[in-house]
Amino acid sequence: MPEPDLGDFAVAQDGPLYVVTAAADGERAGCLVGFASQCSIDPPRFVVWLSVENHTYGVARRARHLTVHVLRREQEALARLFGGRTGDRTDKFAGIAWRPGREGSPVLAGVAAWFTGRIEAVVAGGDHEGFLLAPIEAGPPGPEPAGAPLRYGEVRDLEPGHPA
Repeated sequence: MPEPDLGDFAVAQDGPLYVVTAAADGERAGCLVGFASQCSIDPPRFVVWLSVENHTYGVARRARHLTVHVLRREQEALARLFGGRTGDRTDKFAGIAWRPGREGSPVLAGVAAWFTGRIEAVVAGGDHEGFLLAPIEAGPPGPEPAGAPLRYGEVRDLEPGHPA
């Protein structure tokens, strides 16, 4: 008998979306992430879950750092770019504002908040793997309050660039 899915429980959470970026061996990548959370206060730790089918996953497995970005509610187009296109065929960084961060991990401009974390461990979790991050750098506060982040419910109709 198949396991039940999380159904209404997952829908009720309507969590924030993140863009996670990575760089390794001269290659950069990024994807939209809906599974992520702070997981420790002392020491501070954050975990992001990447689909093993995703182009970014392959780059992240070779990287030493990942950068996690919180999107502003008005950045739906950025969410659709990083969630609806695959880095196998598209340079997602062409035409958007970004700069290289730690070890080349792209830091996107104009997001609500961001941090770069050193990958401490990778945890298996089914069709996604969790990257446990120790923060090493965080973006300064922006000139305006971050406001409410973009949430899953606002892009629920997005066709992913890769299957989960």
